[in-house]
Amino acid sequence: MRCEWAPDGLMAEYHDTEWGRPIFDDQQLFEMLTLEGAQAGLSWDTVLKRREGYRRCFLGFDIEKVSKLTPKDVDDILLDEGVIRHRGKIESTITNAQAVQLMAKQHDSFAKFLWSFVDFKPIIAKVDSLKQIPAETAESKAMSKALKKAGFKFCGPTICYAFMQAAGMVNDHVRGCPQRQECLDAWESAQRPF
Repeated sequence: MRCEWAPDGLMAEYHDTEWGRPIFDDQQLFEMLTLEGAQAGLSWDTVLKRREGYRRCFLGFDIEKVSKLTPKDVDDILLDEGVIRHRGKIESTITNAQAVQLMAKQHDSFAKFLWSFVDFKPIIAKVDSLKQIPAETAESKAMSKALKKAGFKFCGPTICYAFMQAAGMVNDHVRGCPQRQECLDAWESAQRPF
């Protein structure tokens, strides 16, 4: 029984192959944080349908390249129908790339900084339905506060919790979902950088 929020199509594919699997690569974490921030006020389905547009406009989420994008680049991206055309969210991606670079230097990697909020191992939730999953937690509030202090934008506690779920820091697959165990197995076999 798959988690109820991903019945079919693109959502089901994302659920079955990505959501909740641990991510340790800084570039992939940056991409997921960007996409979760882009979702603010929208549905995840809306963002997923534009994911390739984001990858194109933000140069494969190459942190260094994105950090150097200019106001002219922002204007160009705002014309692209492949992304959510919200100036603040687009500008925040550039700001966040710059902040990722600083965090990576201060903490050996962006991944190490982020995973510290869950004590370097996933939180395994015991949930039977979507209704039992919180919108934010003490960990997501702490992450949000630290990210904002470091200059990040579009990283409130709810966005951070969704990000933590997506990046495998929290396993919120409902009991009975086959992906719950898949994510646990992915953690056990992962090459962790910390």
